[in-house]
Amino acid sequence: MQTNDVNVYISNVVDKYSDMVYRTAYHALSDVHYAEDITQEVFLKLCRTMPDFESEEHEKAWILRVTINMCKNYNKKVYTHPNIELSENIPVTDEYKTDGTVLSAVKALPEKYRNVVYLYYFEGYPIKEIAQIMNSNQNTVSSLLMRARKKLSVMLEGEFGDECI
Repeated sequence: MQTNDVNVYISNVVDKYSDMVYRTAYHALSDVHYAEDITQEVFLKLCRTMPDFESEEHEKAWILRVTINMCKNYNKKVYTHPNIELSENIPVTDEYKTDGTVLSAVKALPEKYRNVVYLYYFEGYPIKEIAQIMNSNQNTVSSLLMRARKKLSVMLEGEFGDECI
C-alpha cells in the first residue's frame, strides 16, 4: 500500500472501531484515561503490524482481541505494581462508585467472566465468535458465561425484585 492509501485505511478503521475499542477498554479498566491510552495503543499496533485481514469480521475480531489483551496486560501490571494513593483526601468520583446496577455488578466480576459477559451482552457477539476472539474453546466460553450469570444473580439478588438475569 502507498502512504496515502495507508492513511485513508487507518483513518477509516479508527472512525469505524474507535468507539467499540474505547467501550471495551473502559469496561475492562473502569478508567477513562487508561481506556483512552489503550484505544490509542490498539490503533498504533494496527499501524505497526498492518496485518492482512481475510474479511471485515476478521479485522474487527483482531482489533477486539488486541484490545482485550492490552487490557489484560495492563491489569497484570497494576496487580504486580499497584499505584499507591498520594492522599486519602482525594474525592471518589461517580465513575468509581458501585451503584447496584447490572453494569456495576459486571465490572465487579473477575476479568475472565467480565470479558465474556461484555462481548456477549454489550457487543452482541455469539459464543462461537467470542471463542475465536479470546482464542478459547466454545465450551469454555459457554461455561464462563454460565458461571458469570450465576455470580451476577447472587450479586444482584434483591436488587431488581423477581427479575432473572
